[in-house]
Amino acid sequence: QVQVMESGGDSVQAGGSLMLSCTVSGLTSAIKPLGWFRQSPGKKREPISCITRDGASTGYRDSVKGRFTISRDNDKNTLYLQMNSLKPEDTGMYYCAAGRRSGICSGYDLPADNEYDYWGQGTQVTVSS
Repeated sequence: QVQVMESGGDSVQAGGSLMLSCTVSGLTSAIKPLGWFRQSPGKKREPISCITRDGASTGYRDSVKGRFTISRDNDKNTLYLQMNSLKPEDTGMYYCAAGRRSGICSGYDLPADNEYDYWGQGTQVTVSS
């Protein structure tokens, strides 16, 4: 089994920065791509970013390109999302997702939520103007 837990959510002013973390435990050798999703109030959960197991390939939603950076430390079984220049529209619950199947994070299209196998409970990010 695999457990996923996010942390780092907070309330910040627009223009500020946050770093989210996600720890993966259990059968971590089975995990290939990792991803971040966001669910904003009144909206469906949407993919924000993904990263392959070796970190060589990453993908981002257009609205966060140039502001968010995804990274992972496989020795620590931890995924990160550095978020800079935050905007009120970045407000939402951020979820970490772990997948067992390689190839879904190509850097072109972000994987949908049904392509991942394990999910965390989410961490709240609130950006005020």
